[in-house]
Parts: sequence; structure tokens; C-alpha cells
Amino acid sequence: MKIALYHNLPSGGAKRTVFETVRRLALRHELDVYTLSSANHSFCDLRPFVKHHYVSEFQPLPLFNSPLGRLNQWQRWRDLQRLNYLARQTAAKIDTGSYDAVLAHPCQWSQAPLILKYLRTPTIYYCHEPPRALYETHIHSHNGAQRWQTVLDEIDPLIRLYHATAKRWDKQATRAAQRVLTNSEFMRDTVARVYDIMPATSYHGVDTDIFRPMPGLEPQGYVLSVGAIQPHKGFDFLIESLGRLPALVRPTLRLVGNTETLGERHFLETLAARRGVNLQIEIGVSQETLVRRYNEAALLIYAPYNEPFGLAPLEAMACTCPVVGVAEGGVCETVVDRHTGRLVERDPASFAEAILSIMTDAPQRERYRQQTRAYILEKWTWNSATAQIERHLQEITGLTAL
Repeated sequence: MKIALYHNLPSGGAKRTVFETVRRLALRHELDVYTLSSANHSFCDLRPFVKHHYVSEFQPLPLFNSPLGRLNQWQRWRDLQRLNYLARQTAAKIDTGSYDAVLAHPCQWSQAPLILKYLRTPTIYYCHEPPRALYETHIHSHNGAQRWQTVLDEIDPLIRLYHATAKRWDKQATRAAQRVLTNSEFMRDTVARVYDIMPATSYHGVDTDIFRPMPGLEPQGYVLSVGAIQPHKGFDFLIESLGRLPALVRPTLRLVGNTETLGERHFLETLAARRGVNLQIEIGVSQETLVRRYNEAALLIYAPYNEPFGLAPLEAMACTCPVVGVAEGGVCETVVDRHTGRLVERDPASFAEAILSIMTDAPQRERYRQQTRAYILEKWTWNSATAQIERHLQEITGLTAL
């Protein structure tokens, strides 16, 4: 097949999934990538695996500082108009390129890529998640915003304009795809409810050649969590949970993130100091360092709010690191309770008890470590995940594998 792939992604788990899929599809099919200059091209670089890599120039308009910050929603609304114009141009270019199919991934500014509204070529949209700010109860940021600012946000006509446009176009784009894929059963049900469509589940995987046990490295006693330093990742819950453990057995918490939102690091560090938790935060580490952290950690502890899927538990388990996770979202489909770790409710006391149970029971911890990688090798390889994507592409085009 000749496939056009579209994305506008920053660094992070979504871009990694695109990379892993592309480099395997490229072994059997011809791929061209269409993207924007605002995407992160160096992280999980796709260019070595594709025939052409087309980049359209787009950078978001500059945002204003106080006291003109209210105008920022107008800037974002203007960005949507610019993206829509580029989408028409890109879709027209793809439609004249004799492609058998388009595989579209999210846009960091509009979520569902707006080219979906205009494409005539058979299209799959891999929906990692709907734009949560538009469809979910807001998880308050920790950037020091005052109550009066929140009240103004609720009545600000520019915020309403931006949100209404973003929501309408996100729905139009998503519903325009011939087929929508999601990364978990949890997200399949969410997408079905939000967009009134019936998507299919196509799970991610993990590269077990990269995420693997490293000879000579032994767990150092700290607990690890991985993800962007943002409120919805639930790092404050982890600190609250660890703070309930006796000081003599309370492990260090190490957070590894690719990005951080304004004020979140300070909030977490302040909270950790109050709870007596030794907190270490690393931003933008190399892949090699990330693998080392998984190998050195006694546990991965994971508590994002309704995470669509979550690559971190798979990566940790591939490195023989057990997981203690909150039983929400896609994590319930990857971590096997009392086999590769523990799944517990979002209750700090229960979560702390699960951490302590594994940390203080060496035979149990070793049993989990032995079972994690075997489970990943059996259920969660990228070869099997890419084969699912390939099957969906074949079905929408009516073509069969070479």
C-alpha cells in the first residue's frame, strides 16, 4: 500500500506510538508523512523510515501577558482558523497523491486533525483521546490562579468562542474519518459516548529490545512515576499516598517527565516537603536514562486520572519493574492485579498499603519481577500491534497484504 501519515505531535507517548507503527509499516509499504513545523520531529524521528516528509509551516500566535491575557483565547481561535486553512491545502495535496489510505494521528492544537474534514482518500483516525478540557470536568491547575479568575473564565465570551469552535470542528473531523481507532476498551467507550460513533480498539505495544532488563543494574529502593508534569497525571495523589507511610520505610519518589505545566513543579515540591516525601523531578531525559530509571526503580507507581492507555506501565514491566496503579482507565487493561503488580482504588491509604506490601515482601516483589516481562512478551509487542493497524488499513481500502 501507499500510505500518507498525518500528525502534529509533541514529544511523548503518542509520538512514540506513531514512531513504532511507522518503522514497522515501512518494511512492507510506502509511507509519506505530512506534518507541521510545530510538531517535534527529532523525538522518535520518522524521517529515516518514510519516502517523503512534508512539513507545512505553522507556529501558534504569541500569547499576551497580564493584563492582556484575556485576549489569548482570541489568539487561539485565530490559530484554529489558520489550521483549518492549512488543512484544506494539505488534504488537497494528499488527495492528488494516489494514496491508498491515510493514517491520521492527533494535532496538538485541534486534537482531531482538521484535514479529516476535507480528505477524500480512505482515512483512519487513531484517536488517542478526545480533547479532555472540552469534554471532562476540569482538573484544576496549580498555577496560583485566584477564584475570581475562575469566575471570569466561566463568563468570558472569547473562551466560549474558542471552545465552541474547537469542539465543533473536533467532532466534525472525528466523525469524517472512515474508521476511528482507539488505544483501549476504556477509550473506545469514551469516544463512542463523546462522538456518537462506534470505534475499534487497536492496542499499543512496547519495544522489548529497548525496554529491557539492563545487566548489572539492581533496584535502588526508590519508586518511579513517568509522565508530563501536569495536574491530570495524579502526582499529588502519589505524594499524599507516600506521605502516609512510616518515615523509616518511605521511599524516595522520582518523577520523569517530558514537559511541565506552569506552576506544577513548585506545587508538587511544596506538597512533598509538607508530607515529608523526598521528591526528585527530571525533565527531558534521554531514552537510555529512562530505561535505566525503570531498571533501578523498586516499583512504578501510576495514578493519572482516567489515562486513555498509558505506555509507562508497559515500559516498566518490560524492564521487570512491577506496577502499583490506580484502577482507572486503560491501566486496568494492561496491569494484571497480583500478577504484574497491584491495582487499587483512588484512595491514598489503600494505595500506600499496596506500595508497602510489595516493598516489604521480597519474595512477592521478586515473583512480580519475574512475571512482568514474560507477560509483556506474550501480550504487548509492537509487531502484533502494528499488524492490527495494517489489517484496518487493508479493510478500508479493500487491499490485501503483499
